[in-house]
Amino acid sequence: MNLSVIRTANFNAAHRLYRSDWSDEKNDSVFGLCNNPNYHGHNYHLEVKVTGAVNPETGYVLDLKDLKQYIDEEVMDAFDHKNLNLDTPEFKLINPTAEYIAAVIWKKLRKRLAPELQLYIRLYETERNIVEYDGNQAEQISW
Repeated sequence: MNLSVIRTANFNAAHRLYRSDWSDEKNDSVFGLCNNPNYHGHNYHLEVKVTGAVNPETGYVLDLKDLKQYIDEEVMDAFDHKNLNLDTPEFKLINPTAEYIAAVIWKKLRKRLAPELQLYIRLYETERNIVEYDGNQAEQISW
């Protein structure tokens, strides 16, 4: 029997969307206000969904206290109250769009889970701007 468990978390982070290989005019044209050289912040809402078989001995797909620990160590400690462009190694060379943030979170959490478990990430940058990443089926992003 396969079921899903979901754990949520909230983190606050600043970022700037820009490409150093583009002109200021092109960055402004493509990224608009998100290209503010002084950065801007979001109150991100994260949903981490893990799907797999229920362990008949424990009744768990995954112990949610373990999932909380993984999220705390891989996401909260790394991204909460940080400038993603300046403070995180993951975004030194990657534009910290919501899409890439979700994919990076997936990659960081994937290594903590048993291979038979499926992992899905939903990231709310705002109430209206939401991205989902399913690295289980999609061709994974390489960086």
